[in-house]
Amino acid sequence: MAAPIFRYLWPSLARRPAIPTALPQLPVRAFSTTPAPQATLNQVLRGCRKPQRARHAVSPALSEAHNPQQKGVCLKVGITKPKKPNSGERKTARIRLSGGRMITAYIPGEGHNIQQHSVVLVRGGRSQDCPGVRYHLVRGALDLGGVANRISSRSKYGTKKPKKALTGGA
Repeated sequence: MAAPIFRYLWPSLARRPAIPTALPQLPVRAFSTTPAPQATLNQVLRGCRKPQRARHAVSPALSEAHNPQQKGVCLKVGITKPKKPNSGERKTARIRLSGGRMITAYIPGEGHNIQQHSVVLVRGGRSQDCPGVRYHLVRGALDLGGVANRISSRSKYGTKKPKKALTGGA
């Protein structure tokens, strides 16, 4: 007699299923239903379990020192011919970093003012068409000046915003 009244007063409670005390354990499945094949003895003897080769750093002198930039002294300024399809003269500098390593760095932009014994700031990033050049010099930092008369992409070349010319309207 109490059950119909109970259903009448609380219909939502009456329709609830009984809560199980212990949930059934489902088996853990891999992403694939096919089993992973084991290597055979001949495959292992042939050398299938070689570890992957480590990737080399683009700018090793900076990555080994864990620095984004490093200061250095210019030893020699010269030009490098680019690789096969390109032609021209790429300005490069031989630098001794503060950590003692010797590197070759690319001087970006048109014209530069560095010479022997100039103190420069070196960042990573290789020059793609110059073999052996894995570093760039930072324009507008320390002894290396910014590019003169640069209008676009000035922040990459260390150039200040040009002053607006006064127009005489009097």
